Amino acid sequence: FLLSLKLEKKAEGKLQKQICQVVLDHFEKQYAAELGDAWSSVRDVLTSPWCWQHAVLLNRFSQSPGLESRLAEQGYHPAFPAALPYLPAAFRCYTRTAPGRFPAQKHQPGRLKEYYLLNAASLLPVLALEVKDGEDVLDLCAAPGGKSIAILQCACPGHFHCNEYDDLRSRWLEQTIESFIPDPFINLITVSKLDGRQIGDLQPEFYDKVLVDAPCSNDRSWLFSADPQQAVLRLMQRKELSSLQFQLLRSAVQALRPGGSLVYSTCTLSRAENSDVINLMLSSCRNVMPVDISGMARGVSQEFTFLSGMQQHELQVLPEKGRAWGPMYVAKLKKVSSS
Repeated sequence: FLLSLKLEKKAEGKLQKQICQVVLDHFEKQYAAELGDAWSSVRDVLTSPWCWQHAVLLNRFSQSPGLESRLAEQGYHPAFPAALPYLPAAFRCYTRTAPGRFPAQKHQPGRLKEYYLLNAASLLPVLALEVKDGEDVLDLCAAPGGKSIAILQCACPGHFHCNEYDDLRSRWLEQTIESFIPDPFINLITVSKLDGRQIGDLQPEFYDKVLVDAPCSNDRSWLFSADPQQAVLRLMQRKELSSLQFQLLRSAVQALRPGGSLVYSTCTLSRAENSDVINLMLSSCRNVMPVDISGMARGVSQEFTFLSGMQQHELQVLPEKGRAWGPMYVAKLKKVSSS
């Protein structure tokens, strides 16, 4: 009895620790104002990890007989419809409406994993980027590597540069690539630890496609900050993030060849880190124009819930029960001429 009481107390403590009240209060103020009525259903999902869903992205480099029938038995179905403007045949992802996750696979040196578990919304920036075989591609803020892996499920770039400034995250990125990509393809990939803000100067007009999955105030993980002091610090630093994001975006534009395109994404609902950053880029940079991604949004509207009132070059995925994907902001730009 005493042991069960102790365990109960421990479980209670865990639940209390789960949601960081400081962060929730901050979100309440900001998102109630920015999202209006949509905020209450989004909040219900963000604060209930037991209703979160995970997609299963299959690895085309690893044969997995029986995996798709195993997924079907557990209620998974192919996630993206063939009607999408860009959907390579090799790109296979499965989702289901029920929460919970498929068992994860451990990293084993020398052995490729069969699939990658992720939030299905994080594949939208990759599909918006529309990478084709032979293109030179830069993933500017690549760790932990899910989007890099997804790009390689879509196409075989001529050269693929995955960059991650943070040392620990960079090691994580290297391990992810090693777990999913076979030797001949690994030779096409360069992993670097450069400051993303400097890549545009170091490699001007070098890439056909650039993905800027920017560091952001990650709404899901911030809500569960175990350390309230760290949470307060994060919220104070939040104001500086949009400046960093803009600098990364500017660097990405410099790194693009004229005619090349970039996708900017975050996993926050914050307007300051999303539309405001893109609007500043469009107003301050004459050689960049928005690219319409509303066709992709329409194509996946069965699977995702989007915030209404967005421009045609952007979308914001809102988590809701049964479709607990996101938050994910995606915007696409094209470089029309040299700087």
